[in-house]
Amino acid sequence: MKEAWHRWGEADEVGALNAIGPAEVVAAARLVSEGRVLSLAQPVSPGMMIPEHRPGMMHFMGRDGGDYAAGGRRPGGFQFSEDTIVMPMHGGTHLDALCHCWYDDALYNGFSATEVRSDGARRCGVDKMPPIVTRGVLIDFVALTGAPLADGHVIGADLLGQAISAAGVSPRKGDAVLLRTGWQERQVPGQADFNAEPGLDVEAALQLAQAEVALIGADNFAVEVLPFPEGQVFPVHQRLIRDYGIPLLEGLMLEELGRVKPGPFLFLTAPLSIVGGTASPVNPVAVL
Repeated sequence: MKEAWHRWGEADEVGALNAIGPAEVVAAARLVSEGRVLSLAQPVSPGMMIPEHRPGMMHFMGRDGGDYAAGGRRPGGFQFSEDTIVMPMHGGTHLDALCHCWYDDALYNGFSATEVRSDGARRCGVDKMPPIVTRGVLIDFVALTGAPLADGHVIGADLLGQAISAAGVSPRKGDAVLLRTGWQERQVPGQADFNAEPGLDVEAALQLAQAEVALIGADNFAVEVLPFPEGQVFPVHQRLIRDYGIPLLEGLMLEELGRVKPGPFLFLTAPLSIVGGTASPVNPVAVL
């Protein structure tokens, strides 16, 4: 299936983010009334939660105060510090690129899977994604049910519809839709089970895709429900990323935003322009 292929041209590598035009940006900016700014990102540290099959985040200081205590030179009195981090792109709060997953040897828009090589993705890499400024919509399942959803809780079309009704705002073309399941809020560092999460099923995911949203994010690490339905592996990723060109924003922190109970808000984020990258760490922001 290839519902959105060639919609924006045969050479398109941006996907559903094309639905955000100048009119959508201006309309989103007009939603700001308080000037309150909320970060929706996890802190980046060696202690952040990352699945076992990925290396943890590493932080190295190249120059610090100890160097001067040990007699380091201070030309002109100048002292400084600097550091380096090493981390997986699919760790913490991050945005999946359209080259992140595929099936039948074809990426989004029909590009061959051979375009993803050992030195990076020649097509649909995260460097092809523009900065994202649009209307944000919070769909809050914690508020709807009164508690975080349990592991394996399926967000089907009916539950999604109930949460949308409770939010009082329907997702529309160009929106960034953020799903608060409560998974992130109930995790204990070092004990997270990345094989069991509440999340969307394919039917609910397609409901959002057919509303022409530009981006779907969640406070878990898969957006979709885990364990997967029998005989399937990441079916929501496959349909949204590969078939509809919708990037997924994973690992959000949505508890504070949920306490505010916002209506539509100005949403901003920008992936790092990592050439050939399959994802990028991001610091998404809600402006109320």
